[in-house]
Amino acid sequence: MNITELGDSIINGDRRALARAITLVESARADHRAQAAALLEHLRKADRQALRIGMSGTPGVGKSTFIESFGMMLIARGLRVAVLAIDPSSARSGGSILGDKTRMDLLSREKNAFIRPSPSQTHLGGVARRTREAVTLCEAAGFDVVLIETVGVGQSETVVAEMSDIFLLLLAPAGGDELQGVKRGIMEMADIILVNKADGDLKATATRTCADYAGALRLLRKRPQDPEGFPKAMTVSALQEIGLETVWDEITTLAAWRMAQNHWAARRADQARFWFQQELRQALLARLETAAAREAMATLGDAVARGELSPASAAQQMLSELSQD
Repeated sequence: MNITELGDSIINGDRRALARAITLVESARADHRAQAAALLEHLRKADRQALRIGMSGTPGVGKSTFIESFGMMLIARGLRVAVLAIDPSSARSGGSILGDKTRMDLLSREKNAFIRPSPSQTHLGGVARRTREAVTLCEAAGFDVVLIETVGVGQSETVVAEMSDIFLLLLAPAGGDELQGVKRGIMEMADIILVNKADGDLKATATRTCADYAGALRLLRKRPQDPEGFPKAMTVSALQEIGLETVWDEITTLAAWRMAQNHWAARRADQARFWFQQELRQALLARLETAAAREAMATLGDAVARGELSPASAAQQMLSELSQD
């Protein structure tokens, strides 16, 4: 694989090259990892940035419907939209359905849209391990907005906030009260809370739920990267396409304020530092996957099971062996 040619094709907007590159960075093979690193370094010259929007919510809240309606609205405004959808992997078989494109039928047919479903595999936090690198590839390809749809696992799904500029949290009507709203975790990461399905018989319920969460947000400590009025709660209807223009206006207002106040660049620098540390941790964990390390772990594990060593002592011995390598 010619990395320079692949990188240049991505910069020129070749969608097939972008798909190949994402497959490359998602691979765990050692030679592919080296090629992926070279490709990402080559793409640094493009120096392109997109608005990264992370989005989370419980399964069934309407994330895919919202993304399609929201993406179509952005394309109508002349923007290019990339969607990175993370699909949960089976704990038994390890497989994923990867059927998000079928849910976004209209958006998937747009020439200015790119949808890429990826399996979460064993990675926690609602995103795949290489989602951040896929975002970088989409930026180099010239997309204006990158939407990152998480698995939808619940309140601990906060890793997506470390790779996005704006974090949206979708909630269903009657999904909780003020106490639910002040729970730490994903709630305090959100920039805008969207109560979806605010139409028909659920409109009144959605309005009450939105008011509950708006009250809860006022109890949270104000963040320095937020202007007055943020974070905020709003009602939308992805199915009826109600409130989407207002959501975009609020997103652009928040993004512009953060840029003017230098929070944008500082946040991206912090995110880069975070992912460097994550990459280092993953590399250290990979050292446990060698044949020698697995054999040593099995021996020490048997000793712990027989009661000859405590788990802490066995772990210390294992660390000592690794440090000698």
